[in-house]
Amino acid sequence: MALRLRLKVSSIGSPFLQLGSSATAAFSFSQPCSLPKLAFHPPRLQLNKNSHPIRFLVRAGRTESKGVTLGFRAPQFQLPEPLTGKVWTLEDFEAYPALLVMFICNHCPFVKHLKKDIVKLTKFYVEKGLAVIAISSNSVATHPQDGPEFMAEDAKLFDYPFPYLYDESQDVARDFGAVCTPEFYLFKKDGRRPFELVYHGQFDDSRPSNNVPLTGRDLSLAIDRVLSGQPVPSEQKPSVGCSIKWHPRKKF
Repeated sequence: MALRLRLKVSSIGSPFLQLGSSATAAFSFSQPCSLPKLAFHPPRLQLNKNSHPIRFLVRAGRTESKGVTLGFRAPQFQLPEPLTGKVWTLEDFEAYPALLVMFICNHCPFVKHLKKDIVKLTKFYVEKGLAVIAISSNSVATHPQDGPEFMAEDAKLFDYPFPYLYDESQDVARDFGAVCTPEFYLFKKDGRRPFELVYHGQFDDSRPSNNVPLTGRDLSLAIDRVLSGQPVPSEQKPSVGCSIKWHPRKKF
């Protein structure tokens, strides 16, 4: 007998799996960030002629940026840009007073929700002297839609005003302590001193389906302060998004 599965994605929240009919199973995770590490083995299902259809309800996990201390120095990196083939390093931005590093990807609904406004905000501040890069570290083994060829298409489609770099090894994500997409790191540079982290927070309060207008307020206020030489408040709301998709069996 053929088994028909209906997949439904509801509102964002802690991930769980619910089986319809008379059988119900729920799974809750106290730390959504650890979801990519789980080895989940679905139960074996035996059906007979009188079995009811089975419905799966899946909610996407949400992860908050965390664990990085302000004052943290920007790690060295050497990453390719799929759109142009150019390899970028931290030294390419030494002449800039500030650097915004964003961990994003193609598929995440949290990134898609912000994408057009990220482009607007970064275009505005690039003209004011801000250096910007975006990095995708997701595993193509589990999420091929985040691979370099699709990154290049995305960068061209949305006219990214920044290099969109591919972290195939995921070493750069680990060096930064990145855990989710989108995740924002704003570094400032004083003279010959290294880039130091001054903001590691959210874009704004808007989330998919929460009906809060997109403004980019939190990030733009931090950038304004850095470019004008003012201190950035240390009280910052974490960014919320999809967990970075680590390579299978690769621990973080």
